[in-house]
Amino acid sequence: MKRLIILIIFLLVVGGGFYFYYQAGTLPVEKNVKESKIFIVQKGEGLDSIINNLYDQKLIRNKIVFFLVVKQLGLEKNIQAGDFRLNQSMDAHQIANSLTKGTLDIWVTIIEGTRKEEIAQVISQNLGIPETEFLKYAQEGYLFPDTYLIPKDATAEAVIQILKTNLERRFSDDLKEKARQKNLTADEVLTLASLVEREAKYDEDRGQVASVLLNRLDSGMKLDIDATVQYALGYQPGEKSWWKKELSLDDLEMISPYNTYKNAGLPPGPIASPGLASIEAVVNANPDTPYLFYVSDSTGHLHFARTLEEHNENIRKFIR
Repeated sequence: MKRLIILIIFLLVVGGGFYFYYQAGTLPVEKNVKESKIFIVQKGEGLDSIINNLYDQKLIRNKIVFFLVVKQLGLEKNIQAGDFRLNQSMDAHQIANSLTKGTLDIWVTIIEGTRKEEIAQVISQNLGIPETEFLKYAQEGYLFPDTYLIPKDATAEAVIQILKTNLERRFSDDLKEKARQKNLTADEVLTLASLVEREAKYDEDRGQVASVLLNRLDSGMKLDIDATVQYALGYQPGEKSWWKKELSLDDLEMISPYNTYKNAGLPPGPIASPGLASIEAVVNANPDTPYLFYVSDSTGHLHFARTLEEHNENIRKFIR
């Protein structure tokens, strides 16, 4: 009987201690603070990382208690990515619930190698901006692919400015100077980089593709790029895609300034939005690369050739 009493007392002490520990952990960090902080939850960020960041920014008192609060309320799967206005005067329950409600801004991802119409679709789906409105202001090749946190009430012009500002930052003065040393303007770099983006499926092929394109331009050869013809053809209703999968001989004969099978030199402008890797591939292209041709195998890997004879042999070997 004595042992039972001791056990009950022990459990009461432990339970009471945990209760006060839990209650203290849910309290606001500073209940009299009025200023709010912008707290960002990254896309795909795990609960542990979110809790650590909340603690580091002094928005919660206790990481373990906050974890228990989220689990108790069943909110883990409801936490949104985005940014939130939080205050140190909020308790753990208020903060946990706030992270499940509408964010101030919305995460939007623009993928490398997409054309402006595809980007317009992404913006429309995420921000509700009509595609036609976005396309009024969008300039092909200048909508830098990246993941953005965009105000959910942003206008089409504001979104485009965010994307262009990022391009100006990433396409640095150093890269532009390297381009000038190759006698390339910034516009020419973006046009070439958009071709590289569409042609090179793997990173290891980007530099070689860029070198081939520059070699062909220097020698006066036509570029013969399928992607430029795909761009000129536009939307394919049957495939529900802006990029036709299989080009016919008639397609290669189409009259368009973008048809690099018919016209020498660069197309009038970019055909898609290139990423930084493709821009760097152009400005850092090795001028001593001897290749003038390449062909893609069934896996998307490219095989390069110096002469037409080598190229035809690669076609025989790698295209079935």
